[in-house]
Amino acid sequence: MWYELHNINTIDTPAVLVYPERMLENIRLLKQTVGDVQRLRPHIKTSKMIEAVQLLQGEGINKFKCATIAEAEMLGLAGAGDVLLAYQPVGPKVDRLLQIVEQYPDTKYACLVDNSASAIAIAATFATAQRNLPVYLDLNVGMNRTGIEPGPGTEAQDLYQELLHLPGITPVGLHAYDGHLHDTEFELRREKCNAGFAPVIALAAAITEAGAPAPQIIAGGTPTYAIHAERPGVECSPGTFIFQDWGYHKLHPEQHFDFAAAVITRVISVIDAKHICVDLGHKAVASENPQPRIYFLNAPDAELLGHSEEHMVVKVPDTSLYPVGTVLYGIPMHICPTVALHERVGVVENNNCVAWWKVIARDRKIMI
Repeated sequence: MWYELHNINTIDTPAVLVYPERMLENIRLLKQTVGDVQRLRPHIKTSKMIEAVQLLQGEGINKFKCATIAEAEMLGLAGAGDVLLAYQPVGPKVDRLLQIVEQYPDTKYACLVDNSASAIAIAATFATAQRNLPVYLDLNVGMNRTGIEPGPGTEAQDLYQELLHLPGITPVGLHAYDGHLHDTEFELRREKCNAGFAPVIALAAAITEAGAPAPQIIAGGTPTYAIHAERPGVECSPGTFIFQDWGYHKLHPEQHFDFAAAVITRVISVIDAKHICVDLGHKAVASENPQPRIYFLNAPDAELLGHSEEHMVVKVPDTSLYPVGTVLYGIPMHICPTVALHERVGVVENNNCVAWWKVIARDRKIMI
C-alpha cells in the first residue's frame, strides 16, 4: 500500500509521516483548479514547515497566508515574496510583527484589522519606526469569530476610509474567510458562499466609488476556494489541501486531493478479544472533535473508544489480528492541529522514511 513503510522498525510511534510526491500532486491539482498561481495564497497553518513552503514555491506559488508570528517568520526564512498575517496583532504581537518586517526586507508583509483602536495602535508603531504596513480589512461573512460586517454604507466602509488617513499603514484590500461553510452538497455550499460574499463585492465597489484604489480581495479556505476561483481577481487561500484529512475527505467529495500525511501508532496492549490499546493519545492527534478523531487505513472496522493523554482504546472485530507491536496507519479527522503536536515529521519516499522535516512554526516563537 502507498502508506506502508518498509523501514517501519526504525520509526518510533506515535509519529506523523508526510509523502512529498502526493503533496506535489495536491499542489498541482490546486493550480489546475484555480488556473493562475498569482491568484493563489495558500494558508501554511496546515504544514508549518519550510520544506512544504519550498514545494509550493517550486510550483510558482510565492504568496502565502499565515496565522501566527512564528509562521510569518518561517515564511521570511523561506524567502516568501508576499505574506498576509491573517490575524489582527494586539499588544506585543505588533512589536514582533515590526521586527519581522525589519528582519526580512525581501518579504512583503501585511496583516488584518477590524477596528479603529487596533488600527491606530498598529499604525503608530509602524509610523514611529518610519515604516508603512499594508493592511486588509477583516470581514465577518458568517464565521462570527473576528471581522466587521461588510457592505456599502456600513461601519466597514467608514473604517476603511479611516485607514486611508492613518500614517504607518495603508489599506490594500479585504479579507473574507468563510470557514463555517462545510455543506457536503456542493451547490448548497456555493449558494451560501455566494450569499455571504455579495456584501463583500458591494463594499469593494463602494470603496472604489469613493475614490480609493480598488481593494484586493482574499477569500475562502479549502472548502470554498473553487467557488471563489470563479470570481475574477479574487485570491484563494486554502490550507488543508496540501495534506488533506479525513474530515474534508468525507465532507467534500467533489474534491480529489490525495491523503499526503498519515499518523502511525502501535498496539501496546491487547485488552481482550475485542479491544486493543494504541500509543495515540491527545498529545499526538487533534482531539477537539468527537470520535472518530482518526480513520485507520489498515483497520477500517476499528471503533475508537477511550482516549487519554498517551493512550487510545480501540474496538476491533478480532484482536488476534492486531497483536502487540502491530502498526496502524491513520488519517486524522483534522490534520492541521495534529501536525502542530509534533516537533518533526517523517518524510516518505518509495515506502521508506528517508528524512525528517522540522515543524518549525509549531512553536510560538522561532527567533523573534
